[in-house]
Amino acid sequence: MNTRPVFHGSDIEKICEYYHLDKKHIVNFGANVNPLGLSEMVKDAIASHLDVLSSYPDREYTSLRETISGYCGIPADFILPGNGSSELISLLIEARAPKRTLILGPTYSEYSRELSFSGSSQEYYHLKEAADFQLDAEDLCRVLDAGGYDFLILCNPNNPTSSAILKEDLRDLLRFCETHHIFIMIDETYVEFAPDISAVTAVPLTLEFKNLMILRGVSKFFSAPGIRLGYGITGNQEFLRKMKEKQIPWSLNSIGAFAGELMLKDTDYIDRTRSLILSERERLYQALSADPNYKAYQPYANFILLQIVKKGVTSFDVFERCIKNGLMIRDCASFQCLDGEYIRFCIMMPEDNTRLLHKLRMQ
Repeated sequence: MNTRPVFHGSDIEKICEYYHLDKKHIVNFGANVNPLGLSEMVKDAIASHLDVLSSYPDREYTSLRETISGYCGIPADFILPGNGSSELISLLIEARAPKRTLILGPTYSEYSRELSFSGSSQEYYHLKEAADFQLDAEDLCRVLDAGGYDFLILCNPNNPTSSAILKEDLRDLLRFCETHHIFIMIDETYVEFAPDISAVTAVPLTLEFKNLMILRGVSKFFSAPGIRLGYGITGNQEFLRKMKEKQIPWSLNSIGAFAGELMLKDTDYIDRTRSLILSERERLYQALSADPNYKAYQPYANFILLQIVKKGVTSFDVFERCIKNGLMIRDCASFQCLDGEYIRFCIMMPEDNTRLLHKLRMQ
């Protein structure tokens, strides 16, 4: 009896071993990382400044926080750098010590994993496919009110749906949560890919609300997951101090702090990235929206979610067809709260996107 293999996330090594493929020949549409790669300017600067490794980082990361402040348009004392958003998620949950948590799903599994180490219960609020995975903020507020929750986790734009909650809905949600003593964590990993960042980001709302922390990083937009630079933003100074007390000193290394400053100032790279992603995302979205075999959902991140509507075709079928042609997409079967046949792929270089589009079309 043949057993279908189960792959999680972007486990490219396991996938290549199973299909006897060479990793070097795979285009990874599953990792959601900027296809431009690390900025050449940043590469050159790191190579010529390796001597920073001979010194401890500034324990307060003063220069880095000032750079992030200018990049995000908020005060430097609102910012906590960390060793990737993973460290900050863990620190936030530990410092907050929630009792009842609601997670907007389907979404990234790391939130649930970190919560499992705390004393908090965790439940999901399911985004509905019938609403194209767009949030009904009023309904969410009713659920929060009835459930006695004290902590809410959002990914915005959301992974894997690529949907987004716009700022005015976020403001209403924050106001409701403020009156009900609910703290909100918003993961903005993908916000820099949004068509209009200002319409999606909650960063300016940290000037209005204290029941909010936003997490960002450089892994996806700046193609630097190995740097392990993340940063949290909150106007709640007492809570920020509490997180800092629990944080390991110098959790971000000297190279990460040095490179992070350069990345956020590289306006040419930022502009080229947005130009590439926005144009290619629209091209692919329009092409797949016209394909009767799929339902495509309006994307705000650098990836597109597709529901397979052709009878008898599974997400694994499409995944396998693509991987055998050197194109690795994400089979979304492992995502909680996502019932049905779904695949997700990120935006890569135009020629690779065209190859993928050809393989996704079912004859």
